[in-house]
Amino acid sequence: EAQLVESGGGLVQPGGSLRLSCAASGITYRSYCMGWFRQAPGAERERVATVYRGYIGSGSGTLADSVKGRFTVSQDSAKNTVYLQMNSLKPEDTAMYYCAAAPVPGSSWCVRATYNYWGQGTQVTVSS
Repeated sequence: EAQLVESGGGLVQPGGSLRLSCAASGITYRSYCMGWFRQAPGAERERVATVYRGYIGSGSGTLADSVKGRFTVSQDSAKNTVYLQMNSLKPEDTAMYYCAAAPVPGSSWCVRATYNYWGQGTQVTVSS
């Protein structure tokens, strides 16, 4: 069974940086997306970034407009790990961050896929 484990969250001052990691295991799909989502108290869940893993399309990834220029998403296939590098953090980035996975027909599906495997989340708090 698929398992996703996030790490790297914490408390950081505005303008600081964090790198989140998502270690995946047990995923047997040959074509799937990994996504980073976040949810602040009282707010809807927001898709932050996606990256494709497979052989149908590219794996360059996508970023939400709210984090473009500050966040980057990457992956280490050998380690089955996806990263979210977060720079220039703002208080509004404070949320629980979740990693998720979804089987897809190709890379263009990552932003609209139904993510059915989720990690337990890691808290990111940006405060002075």
